[in-house]
Amino acid sequence: MIKLYANPYDISAGGFCFSSEEEYNAKALALRNDYGDPVEEFEIDFIDADIIDCELADAWRLNQCNFPDYLEKCDEWEDGEKVRFIIAVGECGFDADEAKKDPYNLDIDIYECDSMRELAERFVDEGLFGDIPEHLQNYIDYEAIARDLSFDYSETVIDGSRLIYRCL
Repeated sequence: MIKLYANPYDISAGGFCFSSEEEYNAKALALRNDYGDPVEEFEIDFIDADIIDCELADAWRLNQCNFPDYLEKCDEWEDGEKVRFIIAVGECGFDADEAKKDPYNLDIDIYECDSMRELAERFVDEGLFGDIPEHLQNYIDYEAIARDLSFDYSETVIDGSRLIYRCL
């Protein structure tokens, strides 16, 4: 379960934890500052959940206006969609509103690899460089290929997994 904290900008009021839009609305409506006035503006802080949901909150740029969508997508999306959103918006600069519609419809390539060299080896194995005769395979310079790939690809770690991605 995701736990968020509504931290009021009004320093004469205390904040509250919540896990749903309904809980937020009820607590925000009842909250008063030290002078009895209603509190209207909050900073929304991420408190507790899975690591990937924390990273999604960061890419989402969680705030008072967008947290209901965030909570909905956390329940609705699988980890793959969350990873694509995190990379697209947080790393590549894609528009968050467009990325929310369908994270699988974004122009990014993502590979789960530990290094650029591993990606280079994968590309050679998959035939990206054509059919290489067996007697020449020992002469392939994977480090050089990895250096070339690093011009178009970047590395990140999301939820403990090393990923290599390219924004198209």
